Amino acid sequence: MASVMDSVDQRTQLAGHNRLELLLFRLSGKQRFGINVFKVQEVVQCPALTQIPHSHAVVRGVATMRGKTIPVMDMRMAIGGPAVEDLSKSFMIVTEYNRATQAFLVGGVERIVNLNWSDIMPPPKGSGKDSYLTAVTKLDEELIEIIDVEKIMAEVSNASTEVSEELTQNIEDKVKEQHVLVVDDSSVARNQVKRTLEQLGISCTLANNGYEGLKVLRQWAENNDPILDHLAIVLSDIEMPEMDGYTLTTEIRKDSRLAGLFIMLHTSLSGTFNHAMVEKVGANLFVPKFKPDELATTIMARVREFIEERGY
Repeated sequence: MASVMDSVDQRTQLAGHNRLELLLFRLSGKQRFGINVFKVQEVVQCPALTQIPHSHAVVRGVATMRGKTIPVMDMRMAIGGPAVEDLSKSFMIVTEYNRATQAFLVGGVERIVNLNWSDIMPPPKGSGKDSYLTAVTKLDEELIEIIDVEKIMAEVSNASTEVSEELTQNIEDKVKEQHVLVVDDSSVARNQVKRTLEQLGISCTLANNGYEGLKVLRQWAENNDPILDHLAIVLSDIEMPEMDGYTLTTEIRKDSRLAGLFIMLHTSLSGTFNHAMVEKVGANLFVPKFKPDELATTIMARVREFIEERGY
């Protein structure tokens, strides 16, 4: 499996061109799933795990790797399937999400495929709001499912979405008159941001991916919608079907009606790579997911700056 991962670090040139690479894997049976290579640190055979008392059922234990203890989650179990019985025959995909390292148990790992985000589609509408799919794509006439890992992690960690009380007090009325466009394919992530904004008294519009977000902005511009005069932030995820956040940023900067918008990229992809990409595509700021107080503080600083710029 090391050979599969050897060239991962050389592939960052795909970003900014609406492209990605998926690591394909199986949980059980024939269905194949995909995970963005940028999230993956390594793939290894599952070692012996140490049990954690009173942990979530999906967390099968912790693995010790290079002096670090990493929680190991049973992905099949997390999306409603049976627990993996023989851990010794499973693989671990070690990932980095939301500034933390964790591993997911899978049945087998296959290969890396190079795709365009325009080939990655939202899940079928009939999949329902409780679905664990965030996107799908076709490869060799077979449907590849991309799991909403953020949904799994939110359920396992049960992290709070509450903003500290001191940040929600004495908010000026002018702040509450401003607006934010939130662009994210994960319903969990969208609702986390929406909840943060609600606690600050700031209204928002939600879009499911970069294509939808750009469509909303262009409609506002075409209709001379006054909401644009109060749009303090375009807050966008990076990984999204149809159009990623980097491409969304590029398209906004190319449109003279929208070019001056403040774009904040908010993503579970972390590391210095994203800071470099922010500068390359012309975004204003990168904020890693998801800490309510940090996001709230950043949003408030930007909204107040926006009010001062506009003289409101």
